[in-house]
Amino acid sequence: MSVIRPFRLHVPDEQLADLRQRLIRARLLPDSPRRMPSGMTTAWLRDLVDTWIDWDWRARERWLASFPQFLADVEGTTIHFAHLRAQRADAPALLVMHGWPHTFALQLDFAARLPDLHVVVASLPGFAFSAAYADGPADETRFADTMHRLMTDVLGYRAYLTYGEDVSANVSDLIAATHPDVVTGIVATHAHFGTPQEREVSDDPDVRAFFARLDAEHGPNGSYGHVQWARPDTLAAALNDSPAGLLAWIAEKLAEWSDTSGDDPSALEAVISRERILTEAMIYWVTQSIGTSFRPYYEGADTPGPTPPVSVPAAVYIQRHEHDYPETLARSFYRDLRTFERLDRGGHFTIAEVPEAMAERVRTFAASLA
Repeated sequence: MSVIRPFRLHVPDEQLADLRQRLIRARLLPDSPRRMPSGMTTAWLRDLVDTWIDWDWRARERWLASFPQFLADVEGTTIHFAHLRAQRADAPALLVMHGWPHTFALQLDFAARLPDLHVVVASLPGFAFSAAYADGPADETRFADTMHRLMTDVLGYRAYLTYGEDVSANVSDLIAATHPDVVTGIVATHAHFGTPQEREVSDDPDVRAFFARLDAEHGPNGSYGHVQWARPDTLAAALNDSPAGLLAWIAEKLAEWSDTSGDDPSALEAVISRERILTEAMIYWVTQSIGTSFRPYYEGADTPGPTPPVSVPAAVYIQRHEHDYPETLARSFYRDLRTFERLDRGGHFTIAEVPEAMAERVRTFAASLA
């Protein structure tokens, strides 16, 4: 069994001083004329950068340290995770996984609201404090195997529930589909899409309309993914050298994908606070992991292959950006669908945007499986 080592983040003073000087010297351009209305604005970015310059990182560092965190070697790589244990030894266990561009930190507020569960909030390989795979693929199948081994071989759980967002939603589906003897249930806010080939042969008009809408929006909204797939190292070189650029790249996606209204990206702060936004940027900056976080894009983990149907109990909560996701699609994949609900609040980063409401839903679902 892998040795579990305690982890506590401490950013050296000299690294903080270097970051502050880079932010002070940031050269921000004016907004482009005739630009699309959505996306980052110079005014908001300047405001974020000014806050970052004088931000009390040490206070935030202490907040992060209040969550027990660890490192463990799993399948040749080092995995970082927060492990919040319930008082009851026999309490249900829950694996929580993030996607891109967020990190484990954005999910801690949700985890803290589940004191009656053992909650493991894991950093995917290549993100934050988890090392990237040294060789071989960084795809959903390998992520699923690593996360499952973390829960079973390393932490010793004989049963657990699973939850994922963004790219790790596919990972969560795959874990539940391939380990029904251990996974007692799955919670999904990014319900299964299926492969493009599976969608094309569907004769369900609701399914076809849903994917037609997504395809129509993919052009202007999906360009970030094309760059991260086609030119990951070029983009990473720029973002790893400029904290203002890194912040812009991350904050824009947090704003675009959260459940906010209008074209003002700063509206994000009503859902995800400025402190939480800066925490995400800070973690990417100090770990220099923006480049390795792109790896699932160019290795195909965000375009999943065929996944067997999930037979374990499932609770599906449809987040606002997928409000028209067809229930028939969920029932065809999650064969033991216990809950199907369309959320009235919460977008792509669901458990970060509405942590209290989602914690209550997960608690109720977990209790129903006892």
